[in-house]
Amino acid sequence: MNRWLKAAADANLPVIASRDWHTVDHCSFQAQGGPWPTHCIQDTWGAAFHPDLHLPTGTVIVSKGTAFDRDAYSAFDGTGLTDWLRKKGVKRLWVGGLAEDVCVFHSIKDACAAGFQVHLLRNATRPVFPDQEAPTHEALREAGTQLEDIA
Repeated sequence: MNRWLKAAADANLPVIASRDWHTVDHCSFQAQGGPWPTHCIQDTWGAAFHPDLHLPTGTVIVSKGTAFDRDAYSAFDGTGLTDWLRKKGVKRLWVGGLAEDVCVFHSIKDACAAGFQVHLLRNATRPVFPDQEAPTHEALREAGTQLEDIA
């Protein structure tokens, strides 16, 4: 992922990094009846980007899942990202990160539905559930995503 980030920065292209940014008692947490363990609580080390990820200066951070009572898997869900990208004239997105079968999946589906040309960087993403990789890839292809294995 760092190679892709550097290439984008070197080409003066916008870089967007999305993150879960949950409240302490977020509705998606198992303690509140949701499906997920507690994760990515706002302003904690668990919500930080990995220290080995080198986000370029000027990276736009998109926070999702910020409401107490509503989950958001997609970086496009209630964030204004679609409009921001359109105002910048962006037509094509290269996407990697975590998790391929959850947040990356939903973000890509929303990006395709919004009319963006989307490329999944397969070697820069990993799923939560590896056994779901094939159906995830098939659904993304059906949505119009190009899956790339580029070093």
